[in-house]
Amino acid sequence: MSHQTNLTALGISALVIMLIIHTLIYSRTKYFHLLAQDAVKMAFFISLYPLYAFLSDDSANASATTTWFSLGTTGLAFTTQFDLYTLLFLPVAFLVTWSILEFSTWYMQSDPSIDMFFKYLLIFLLAMIILVCSGNLCLFFVGWEGVGIMSFLLIGWYHARANAATAALQAVLYNRIGDIGFLMAFCWLLMNIQSLDLPYILSMPPYPGVLLGFITAAASKSAQFGFHPWLASAMEGPTPVSALLHSSTMVVAGIFLLIRIHPLLSQAPQALTICLCLGAMSTFFAATYALAQNDIKKIIAYSTSSQLGLMMVAIGLNLPYLAFFHICTHAFFKAMLFLCSGLIIHSLNNEQDIRNMGGLQHVLPTTTTCLSIGSFALMGTPFLAGFYSKDAIIEAASTSYVNFAALLLTLVATAFTAVYSMRLIYFASMMEPRMNPILMCDENDNRILNPLTRLALGSILAGILIFKTTLPTHPHIHTMPMYMKLTALIVTVLAFTIAYELTKTFWTVVPKSPVSEEFDPSFHNHLLHRAVTVVTLNSAGQIIAHVLESIIHKKLGPDYSERFQSSPIKMVRVTQTARIKTYLSAFFITLLFTVLI
Repeated sequence: MSHQTNLTALGISALVIMLIIHTLIYSRTKYFHLLAQDAVKMAFFISLYPLYAFLSDDSANASATTTWFSLGTTGLAFTTQFDLYTLLFLPVAFLVTWSILEFSTWYMQSDPSIDMFFKYLLIFLLAMIILVCSGNLCLFFVGWEGVGIMSFLLIGWYHARANAATAALQAVLYNRIGDIGFLMAFCWLLMNIQSLDLPYILSMPPYPGVLLGFITAAASKSAQFGFHPWLASAMEGPTPVSALLHSSTMVVAGIFLLIRIHPLLSQAPQALTICLCLGAMSTFFAATYALAQNDIKKIIAYSTSSQLGLMMVAIGLNLPYLAFFHICTHAFFKAMLFLCSGLIIHSLNNEQDIRNMGGLQHVLPTTTTCLSIGSFALMGTPFLAGFYSKDAIIEAASTSYVNFAALLLTLVATAFTAVYSMRLIYFASMMEPRMNPILMCDENDNRILNPLTRLALGSILAGILIFKTTLPTHPHIHTMPMYMKLTALIVTVLAFTIAYELTKTFWTVVPKSPVSEEFDPSFHNHLLHRAVTVVTLNSAGQIIAHVLESIIHKKLGPDYSERFQSSPIKMVRVTQTARIKTYLSAFFITLLFTVLI
């Protein structure tokens, strides 16, 4: 960018941040929640201009530095950086947050502390903006800890409930592990290279300890395999919190950290392999969990964890721009899915079990339509937002010299995504109603319809719009067979078809006979079936019991302890004779050897 454009981007971005801070000053006024909504709305429209200026004149990035204090040889400074990642993420975050805040004015209208709730949401957004705009690790850490502490406060909003308080504490404790990794890398850099500026750090050779610290930090913040339990527990917070947490703030902070340091990762194949395998395990594990869930919010929560695993796979493929692309498209349909689930829960008198829903397309047509659009975008249906980013990642994995197990797990997770999305749509909206008929289902409120409409348009159009801006000007040209090009689509269509058949057969059709086929003599031959089953299970149980008790427990249990300890005990017993001659002899022999040596 030209110097004039740099100043414009810096000035307007600073104006956006000041606008939010200025709004927070009026947090004690009566209509603060409306002021907060208008401020984020204005921030969205203002943030479009720096993006337009950057895209129309692509040259250098804009940055600014303010020294905090000096430590002699080094100093701590607040450096902001405005590149394509920052300028593209800001409008996405503002648009999603604006929709969530407008929905919250309806969802939280009966809460006496609604203004405090909006204050927390604004600070949450501000912390994420600081993290995204940071140009050095000092400012990045401020935003990193900011989203952590605000997630604690928001997840535990209903802190009088034991589950909510436990979930908030669980989120903090899991993130502490990642913070330890971040701080270790932070302190090593401060001690060894005396600089925390990202351009300087990215120019140095990769140090394994620093990379491991950053990967641990990203894995805990973005709920990768091993750190995933807190993300599903976070559903104890209000639905707008879940929507903001999972779409464009807390959980993408870890992936954004790896995107920022990707020049270091690209020089370390082992680090990329760790990211790839961790992401593949995460996306598969979370998709498997989502299949077995019946809580509507937990299904969507595990789908978030699965998509974060896919982003980590893109990092492991050394394609950070595809990971960022998926962050931006994912924000729209994930926020919309959570808002739809919140509206359904609210309408069904706080019922969250999808087995007690059904037939909602008649009473909540807009909500179920948006739920379907979001689910199809999540699957990667062609020409919806998720297709452009998800298909590109799987295509890149298919054409790379990549770990086959990682590719296989990613493809299986893609199939499972289609299955649980289909299951969610059918249980919630199709077939006959299965809930209490005396309900007040109503979505005729602009505070509901406007956010859902905006996010639905984003879920349809964001992919093609961002596709024109994020990918490199000269991408790599791939030559591949047609089946490889269509891998993701074929897997999704097959899984969707199978899920549709399962749906018609098992999921939503009420069985005609209350008698299970398990006890039907024409279905199972009882004599043969029971005899084979009992003999097999009893034999297996006896073999395992014999192996465990007779071999493992005996050889490694009490007998092993007795044999291991008997020799030292005998040696000690020989020396303890209670005879003064023996002790004096041992003393003089020891003394003689000492003098000779």
